[in-house]
Amino acid sequence: MKKTQKSFADLPPIRVRREPPTVNEAVAAAQDLADDVEQQVEIAAGLMGLPADEVRPHVLAAKKAKPERVPERILTHASPSRAPRTVVVERRTRPTVVIERRSRPLDPRR
Repeated sequence: MKKTQKSFADLPPIRVRREPPTVNEAVAAAQDLADDVEQQVEIAAGLMGLPADEVRPHVLAAKKAKPERVPERILTHASPSRAPRTVVVERRTRPTVVIERRSRPLDPRR
């Protein structure tokens, strides 16, 4: 038994739900995109659709709450003959991996 093909005209219209980001989401995104506070205010206001004057206090409050990350220092026990050694731990991000998808496998005979 064959299925009948439905055309796009037979399907109901696609409904897209649009919700603006919350204040915390917009401020976090703005902080990741820019270092300057005024640029962060503009980005967050643009994402939320609000005037910059309403968003500025939230950006300034979030700036104080987000401290800079410093490398962790770990001291090891020292023996009497040598000084303590310092180990510095730094976090590095890995580059993104791009996987190219092919529509069909390559023929090994070619």
